[in-house]
Amino acid sequence: MSFVTLLDYASVLVFGLSGALVASRAQLDIVGFAFISCLTAVGGGTVRDLVLNREQVFWVSDPNHILLASMAAVVVFFTAHLVESRMRWVIWLDSFALAIAVSAGTGAAMALDKPAVIVVLMGMTTGSLGGLMRDVVVGEVPLVLKQGELYVTCAMSGAIVAVSAVTFGVSSGLALILCAVVCWVLRAGSIAFGWHLPVYKSRPPRS
Repeated sequence: MSFVTLLDYASVLVFGLSGALVASRAQLDIVGFAFISCLTAVGGGTVRDLVLNREQVFWVSDPNHILLASMAAVVVFFTAHLVESRMRWVIWLDSFALAIAVSAGTGAAMALDKPAVIVVLMGMTTGSLGGLMRDVVVGEVPLVLKQGELYVTCAMSGAIVAVSAVTFGVSSGLALILCAVVCWVLRAGSIAFGWHLPVYKSRPPRS
């Protein structure tokens, strides 16, 4: 099993848990839990594989990804009531899943020898789209778009670090680990300390 495949499994599990917690906030039934969990877990990777024209979408060639996300949904369905602040758990779980998924997407594009720009975009796509789909489907403001949140910026930064590291001769495995670390540190800083980029503020027109 390759390192990128392991990253895919890890991101599926953690994104699956975060998706199921969002489903608990929406008070869905167990089938709804499984649907949202799977959508969150494989959404970004599905778009990545379709855009890269890989031989098969990763969860089609290995349905264990869907089973893993579904099992995560079942576990959360019976245990979500034990978590006092589900949104806080969602946000932190999502931060770990983002870091892992960005590394998985970046590694998948690297393995196909894609140009640096495509590698970075595939890392961002894999990390961001599953959570975006999840939030849109349940009717919540997507974490990706919340004002003052570092999210896509974290994904882009992690992927750029990985590409830069490989360019300077670092092994792909270590580069992907650096990608995940940079992505998560930035996201965690945004959550814990309010790190954010300047936002546009409209100004009155000149007279």
